[in-house]
Amino acid sequence: MTANAFEEDKQRAFDAGMNDHISKPISVNALLAALRKNLKFRKDNTMRKDKRTELWRVVKFVLFSASAGVIQIGLFTALNELCRWSYWPCYLIALVASVVWNFTFNRKFTFKSAANVPVAMLKVFAFYLVFTPISTLLGNYFTAKFADVSAINYIVLGLTMATNMITEFLYDKFVVFRGQENTAVSKKDKKKA
Repeated sequence: MTANAFEEDKQRAFDAGMNDHISKPISVNALLAALRKNLKFRKDNTMRKDKRTELWRVVKFVLFSASAGVIQIGLFTALNELCRWSYWPCYLIALVASVVWNFTFNRKFTFKSAANVPVAMLKVFAFYLVFTPISTLLGNYFTAKFADVSAINYIVLGLTMATNMITEFLYDKFVVFRGQENTAVSKKDKKKA
């Protein structure tokens, strides 16, 4: 908004990188029109639809992560109880199985990405290059330090899984699939084309 109302003033504003120009006196209709145009809040409620899409994306991620968690807990329990291995090998094997499951479903159904799968997997691998050693070392430390606490392995596993879910969602959204969400073409859409 500016008091400069001449065409050359308008042009200077656009040349400087502004994406709209409203001069004084301010017209409420002109202001609302500029907001709709620049905030993508159109009469078709695009912004509300985007928020619903993102909320649904979070819900799907949580549900797929929960299913991966069931796999991780089941495999961890089997290895921990049947093989009587220490915390870290049970955790690592169970983590790898859940990551493969989670990546496969979240890429296809949550982020609906047509991203280059090997590149996306390398990005996820980079996340786990950091997350896995930290979570394994800390998990091993806390299970040893509090060994006298009943079910400490499962308490530590649960906390680690919650941390993993939150950090991986953010990493997937802003690194792995950034700018590539909703780019996968469904079989139904391919038939239409």
